[in-house]
Amino acid sequence: MKASGTLREYKVVGRCLPTPKCHTPPLYRMRIFAPNHVVAKSRFWYFVSQLKKMKKSSGEIVYCGQVFEKSPLRVKNFGIWLRYDSRSGTHNMYREYRDLTTAGAVTQCYRDMGARHRARAHSIQIMKVEEIAAGKCRRPAVKQFHVSDPECGADAGLQGVVAHGQSLDTDCFPPHRTPRSNSHCPTVCCGASTSHASPPRGPTPSSRHRDPLNKNLRL
Repeated sequence: MKASGTLREYKVVGRCLPTPKCHTPPLYRMRIFAPNHVVAKSRFWYFVSQLKKMKKSSGEIVYCGQVFEKSPLRVKNFGIWLRYDSRSGTHNMYREYRDLTTAGAVTQCYRDMGARHRARAHSIQIMKVEEIAAGKCRRPAVKQFHVSDPECGADAGLQGVVAHGQSLDTDCFPPHRTPRSNSHCPTVCCGASTSHASPPRGPTPSSRHRDPLNKNLRL
């Protein structure tokens, strides 16, 4: 699977084809995150074939629909339980993200796993996604936004300094000033001549040589 663009959440329901032995086969529902409905159906058969004795040639898709967020204008905390295959083995992982929708949080997870762990999209399996309360968040990257005043979120990183008995005065944190670089050639003042200064008169050290006869310096 190629996780191109923003992923979408789909609910896919499938079952085995009816047979003389089983006229009403059971239905299997799965929550799939994919870029479109075609990939969602493909991922459904991939996971179902690993869990049940069921495959695409002997089954059918009963329903495949997109699931929309109930409150897409509210920022929420999401916990994601996943499993991915690396070059050394299979690993379980728990990650947290903040987003407006569940599909947006899963999209962040795919991008983050590819950047931090070089995990390909086809090797990542999302096992569980749920919204979690602010008090149950574990990751500092998410907890830093849980402040009373969002504009003062940078103070969360200074809690360790206050714990050691230091004050938050400006003397403890002097402003860092970078010297301004000067990449221009030296210019001539206004009204001055632009001609170069004449070289100094007199002999130069390179023009002096030693006379082999009288052993004196001669110009």
